[in-house]
Amino acid sequence: MSTDTPEELFSDEDGVLYAEHVTPQPGIWGFTLRELLIVGAWLVLFVTSFFPVGWGPALWAQGIAWLLPLGLPTVAVFLIVLRRFSPDGIRRVGSLGIDQFASVAFSVAVLWWVQVLWEFIAASVLNGSYGIIWVPWVQLAALLMLVVVTVFAPIIPGLREDFHGRLVTLAHRNANPVRPVIARPRKERPARPTPAAAPVADELEADAQIADSFDGESVDDVEQESAAELGLGESVPLTEHASGGELGADMEIGDDYVPGYVRSPNEPVDIAPEGQSQPFWALAPTERDVVDEQGESLFLVGPDAWALVIEDRGGAYVVRHDDGRIGYLHDIADITRG
Repeated sequence: MSTDTPEELFSDEDGVLYAEHVTPQPGIWGFTLRELLIVGAWLVLFVTSFFPVGWGPALWAQGIAWLLPLGLPTVAVFLIVLRRFSPDGIRRVGSLGIDQFASVAFSVAVLWWVQVLWEFIAASVLNGSYGIIWVPWVQLAALLMLVVVTVFAPIIPGLREDFHGRLVTLAHRNANPVRPVIARPRKERPARPTPAAAPVADELEADAQIADSFDGESVDDVEQESAAELGLGESVPLTEHASGGELGADMEIGDDYVPGYVRSPNEPVDIAPEGQSQPFWALAPTERDVVDEQGESLFLVGPDAWALVIEDRGGAYVVRHDDGRIGYLHDIADITRG
């Protein structure tokens, strides 16, 4: 286990933890040598910016073309100078410190001039005309000087002392190390019952309720109680008739027969009124006309399909077609009733 104190863990090159441990640095006119070099290179850059670039007017007269090669470097130098007069003033530009912002600004300006000079040289070679220009080259040299005293200063003897013995502070939150990234967890969807599962469950529940309602009674007992409540008479097995005899093969079951019981003698029976026939199906052996009340033909009936007769009026049938039309069939000879 290490027993080193914080002062021993941090060397002068790394920085110091407390403000009382910060030692003054020798300089000239309140500035270090590196800062004076920055101001001097910027003065050359600023003064030459008022001269024509050679293939056009000065940068200040070219719209906003001065923002990258002149605007950003000027802001960076201004902040470096302001830092000496107001140590507690502006300390960062976004998440960048003053020296970091100056390194970025000078590097961008150098790349801008490199691109412009490359295009100029390519155009001169293509046209075969070579002009003498000096402003862009001076601007580029001054900016390269600024890049050296900012980007490479920590490794240059005589300039790297500017970065030693500084007070260690926490980085800006935007400059802190990023958090690890993991896959976003997916929400588990509840399992849905299959379409067939719900009806089966409902049917089982209904059967259980019916079984509970029987309370030990047999199915025949429940049928007899239900028939008695409805006034339908006693229920008898399917193999027996109400008279007590067995239901044989020669005994026909009518349309009103209900399995499980027979009709009570006092129960009313639905009988069609006298003179009113029930609908039935009819098949004509030949094609015959079905006409309306004026005798005009509506449609034909014949041996190919059965026709629905909704009323028998003795000498004529009232026939209904599949599409809903109704007419009269007067030729009812040899009609087969279904």
